[in-house]
Amino acid sequence: MVEATTAPPETGSATSGAPAVQAALENIAHIATLPEITVKIIDLVENPESTARDLHQVIENDPALCARILKVVNSAFYGLPGQIGSINRAIVLLGLNAVKNIAIAVSLTKLFSGSQVTPTFSARDLWVHSICVGVGSRLLSGKIGLRLPPDEAFLGGLMHDIGIMVELQADRAKLLAMLDQHQQGKTFLDAEQQVFGADHQQFGQGLCEKWKFPSAFSFVTGYHHQPLALDAESRTLTALVYVADRLAVQGGFGYTGTVADTDIDTQVLDALKLTEHAIEEVREELPEAIEVAEQLTN
Repeated sequence: MVEATTAPPETGSATSGAPAVQAALENIAHIATLPEITVKIIDLVENPESTARDLHQVIENDPALCARILKVVNSAFYGLPGQIGSINRAIVLLGLNAVKNIAIAVSLTKLFSGSQVTPTFSARDLWVHSICVGVGSRLLSGKIGLRLPPDEAFLGGLMHDIGIMVELQADRAKLLAMLDQHQQGKTFLDAEQQVFGADHQQFGQGLCEKWKFPSAFSFVTGYHHQPLALDAESRTLTALVYVADRLAVQGGFGYTGTVADTDIDTQVLDALKLTEHAIEEVREELPEAIEVAEQLTN
């Protein structure tokens, strides 16, 4: 592990790259949208007057989504007792928020679809990496004594690099130029700033704000390379994703080019109260857990 440093953040919030971010989101307005059913689910769950019955009525109108949610809740990934045969039962056992997060997760697969972009980068490899970071975040959340829902940890990791897909959809030529700069030795973040005028953290944060996601997910997408730039009260999920991101890169899971330094800042570990032993346990558990998660999200 690297010793803690006091280096400034690598980038600012989405607002510091606002013109580039706004232009990109406008360019992909037809793509950067969640399925209507997912938007309905988010709006419903955010309404404090909504009930489990309300959520059930929305989901049952989409048989494909219903089937995928049941596939997830019946998997070893959740380890629930017995077979869950209905969405209503899943909602009762997991809660409205968990089912909402599962619905978002299965919706993201469409955004990460695409062919090989260059010999060293593909949307598929980025998706594999994102799954690994999601799984790693979920496993890490179980190692700390904080009440962070595992589905929230998984979703945070799953979407941390979503800003790269914004770049790809907004301007493929610029993404190719950026990847070329990266291949020539620039860090991923520096190459993004040079070519796009913003980096994937800023694009991802902008997309989360467009989707009106909870601030925890905006923080993850916007600060997963420098979680200590956030207030202590706001950084837990982002810090978990930061650690999981480095574990994924160290393990060579999917696309690994975004992280220049794979060492984990000891200040982040201290903030999470994560021990070396816990890190090693997660490292050992990752491969099997990733297999399960990949089956669920494909």
